[in-house]
Amino acid sequence: MHANGKVRYGLRIVLFRHCCLLSFFSLPTLCCPPKEMTSRRVAIASKDDARRYPPNLVRNQKHSAVFFLPAVLVEQFRFFLNLFFLIMALSQFLPQLRIGYLSTYWGPLCFVLTITICREAYDDFKRYVRDKELNSMLYELVTPAGSKMTKSSSIQVGDVLKIHKDQRIPADAVLLHTSDKVGACFVRTDQLDGETDWKLKIACPLAQQVENELALFDMNMEIFAEKPQKNIHVFFGTLKTTDQYGQQEEALNVDNILWRDTVLAAGSAVCAVVYTGCETRAALNTSQPRSKVGLFDREVNNLTKILFVLAFLLALLMVGLKGFVGVWPVTFFRFLLLFSYVIPLSLRVNLDMAKVVYAWMISKDKEIPGTVVRSSTIPEELGRIQYLLCDKTGTLTQNNMIFKKLHLGTVMFNQETFDEISSLLRLAFSSDLEAPSTQSLTFKALEALVLCNNVTPVQDEDNEADDTQRSYQASSPDEVALVSWACDMGLKLLFRDLNTIIIKDPLNREQSYKILQTFPFTSERKRMGIIVQKEGTDEITFYIKGADVVLQPIVSYNDWLEEECANLAREGLRTLVVAKKALTVQQYKAFSASYDKAKLSLYDRQTKVNEAVSILERDLQLLCLTGVEDQLQVDVGITLELLKNAGVKAWMLTGDKVETAFCIAKSSGLISRGQNVFRCPTVHTPREALQELEKLRSCSSSLLVISSASLEFYLAYLPEEFINASSACTSVVCCRCSPEQKAEVVRTLKKYNGGKLVAAIGDGGNDVSMIQAADVGIGIVGKEGRHASLAADFSITQFSSLARLLLWHGRLCYRRSCSLSQFVIHRGLIISTMQAVFSCIFYFASVSLYPGMLMVLYSTVYTMFPVFSLVMDRDAKEKVVLTFPDLYKDLVKGRSLSLKTFLIWFLISMYQGAVIMYGGIFLFESDFIHIVSISFTSLVITELIMVALTIHTWHWSMVAAEFLSVCIYVLSLLFLPNVFDIKYVRTWSFIWKTLVLTTISCLPLVLLKLVRLMFAPPNYAKLS
Repeated sequence: MHANGKVRYGLRIVLFRHCCLLSFFSLPTLCCPPKEMTSRRVAIASKDDARRYPPNLVRNQKHSAVFFLPAVLVEQFRFFLNLFFLIMALSQFLPQLRIGYLSTYWGPLCFVLTITICREAYDDFKRYVRDKELNSMLYELVTPAGSKMTKSSSIQVGDVLKIHKDQRIPADAVLLHTSDKVGACFVRTDQLDGETDWKLKIACPLAQQVENELALFDMNMEIFAEKPQKNIHVFFGTLKTTDQYGQQEEALNVDNILWRDTVLAAGSAVCAVVYTGCETRAALNTSQPRSKVGLFDREVNNLTKILFVLAFLLALLMVGLKGFVGVWPVTFFRFLLLFSYVIPLSLRVNLDMAKVVYAWMISKDKEIPGTVVRSSTIPEELGRIQYLLCDKTGTLTQNNMIFKKLHLGTVMFNQETFDEISSLLRLAFSSDLEAPSTQSLTFKALEALVLCNNVTPVQDEDNEADDTQRSYQASSPDEVALVSWACDMGLKLLFRDLNTIIIKDPLNREQSYKILQTFPFTSERKRMGIIVQKEGTDEITFYIKGADVVLQPIVSYNDWLEEECANLAREGLRTLVVAKKALTVQQYKAFSASYDKAKLSLYDRQTKVNEAVSILERDLQLLCLTGVEDQLQVDVGITLELLKNAGVKAWMLTGDKVETAFCIAKSSGLISRGQNVFRCPTVHTPREALQELEKLRSCSSSLLVISSASLEFYLAYLPEEFINASSACTSVVCCRCSPEQKAEVVRTLKKYNGGKLVAAIGDGGNDVSMIQAADVGIGIVGKEGRHASLAADFSITQFSSLARLLLWHGRLCYRRSCSLSQFVIHRGLIISTMQAVFSCIFYFASVSLYPGMLMVLYSTVYTMFPVFSLVMDRDAKEKVVLTFPDLYKDLVKGRSLSLKTFLIWFLISMYQGAVIMYGGIFLFESDFIHIVSISFTSLVITELIMVALTIHTWHWSMVAAEFLSVCIYVLSLLFLPNVFDIKYVRTWSFIWKTLVLTTISCLPLVLLKLVRLMFAPPNYAKLS
């Protein structure tokens, strides 16, 4: 009873210490609760309210120096294995439970934790150095008394900063004044949103009109800014100035603000800080990377739980066979300690180190240059992908737009007849030297294409007088293609700033237009517009272009648009509808008043702005329909064919219309020749939806084409039925998908596909949600920027790299990790079997078979290097694997590490452990130390031989690991006299007995392997 009380007391101590660590880790949060973020009124250069807002500190460090160690320990002890071994190690402080030296249990635990702590410390120190560098950057602070330099960490809300070219913006700030006379500046946002194109920012007109930055303080400015939020594409605010002439107020939007971590591309800019530190958009969008736990890791964890149950039952069996005599709970706990080696403490460390090696090998592969592994926790998942969901534009295609067709309703032009357009333009301008004929539909269409865009001409500084050296920059490749084609036809975009557009006609005459309003493109509106006034006239025109689904209802009646859109889409072309509306001066003034009022609204501003614009978007004159081709990426067809043969089903999720998506699917090889195509019609009721699914099930090996409307209905009301039916298809094409819809498809497919792994690949910001929702996210560095690439688990440069990434590297990673896991588990099972045999023979004594030092050395020195060298093994040559993708298909069912393989290794371990232990006792002579010498030597050699038998392709590192392990063990035989009998070790008796035990334990397995290779070889062996 007294012993039971001590055991309970010891367990309470363990729990108390664990709770203390948890409380210590939570202390910073309890002491410093997060403040509520609110909207604000900021008086320029006023320090009164600055203390209410957070300091402008960049902090990516996970833990402070004070809380680092307890935080990392708590994080590690959340894992069952580590917590179990901690309890085992703490139990050794109780005399009744102690087995050998404290180092027996504390040694392996400390070894594992030290590696983890050192890795975390190194990563956190790098973050600390980077944070310190950013916080120490100097910026020019403008005050009424002049300018001075200040650190980034000292910047406060209300400060006025002057940013110079190539400087990083240190906080979210409203742009007041720029060195450009019209108040424009460009910023690079690749570090914020991953997009590589420059963004145009506009200074507040009220502030831009001053002569210099010091004059800003005479305006008594006050800025109202909305509550901090994550969305970097939206900002609502107002700027109010007060002087001797009264008050003036101006609306602020996202074009007037500079986000933190963007970089000023040219010139200089003066700005007023409105958000600092953790309230900036960059900080709010920065979250700890989501650590994905892969299917392989979950399977390993399940096997670990089985091993724990096995150790528990084995300990219980020993106590039961002993008869539950004496203080049996203490005896049970001692047996549990003895059999705890069956639970592989070092398995997770070995796998983590292996994953690092895999990531390094993938990134260094010269066949797929530019590949980056951003999440090294899931490389094994690459070897078991069964669904690949991919974007179209920039993923299957190059995002390289080529203008193909122009349709004017009465006539259509293609590449063969584009010369006629040039001739028509020259003729139109030549017939009237003042201006082209207003009846020329061709000129009107090209004029709209040149004016209605966000394209900026960029002139080479060395060839400013040469128009041919001019290039165009825009956020959309489509717009560049349209403007470049118009330039080729003779109508050139010469200059553009915030207020003016200048174009040049075929006769080299320049025409200037004043920009009155611009309505940027958004994914919700799917259109953009602009209002311009021709210089020297009262001619005001509203131009608009966008998707046919949004413009078709608002343009004037016609009988050709819908049909021609479908025709162009069937050719795989991306279509845009272009329209215009002439405005009188009075009409524009009325619109401008309502639009400005909507922009100044502090509540529901965007809704009111959309309502004001919608009044303008009525009775539009249809000008033309354009068709642009997006070329396929190199080797897309070959890659998709390889993946299809490997058992990977490809789904294409695109925002394009059905006809365009179908054409690309056909040209890319997603649709096989002669394959059945099932086009799902729009469904409105569950009965209709179920009927269509029944039709789909009756079509074997078909391809499903579905629109966003039907897809939305199925995902909302019949998700499981839809996934079950569509999973039977060879491929699926989802059209008109929104970014959120893409992510919802991924989540639904993961939920209802029976545990099969889903990968998603894309190149644009609209693919980020889909990529992050998938089991494996793959991003392509494309023309739309690096947003998808930065958010993905793996980043590649082109779609064709996917075949090698999955079929070669993915397969290797999975097979190697399976072999590594099996041997680490085998290493613990065999020694636990020997311990069980020893305890049974010696009357169920709860004493250790080997000294604690040998147990520690066995798992950390003698066998670690050969087992870990398995991460370099290859079961087949690279050429064979990529030529025969069926080898990949063999892995997707997870048979390389399953209950069946676990049972096989369990039986092998039982056989080898029993042979070595019983054989050692049978050959026992006089001293027990001889049993230790013979059995332990046989155990080590058996483990090394088993590793050698498993290797398919020898690598120099494997030979070195085996040789090093043998040398270390031989030296330990000679220099550990307290463990081994040195005189006996040098005799022939020791040598032949060790060889006999090793041969009996390994030879049957060698013979079985040879027989299997002869009569039932695996697929990779047949092809090697």
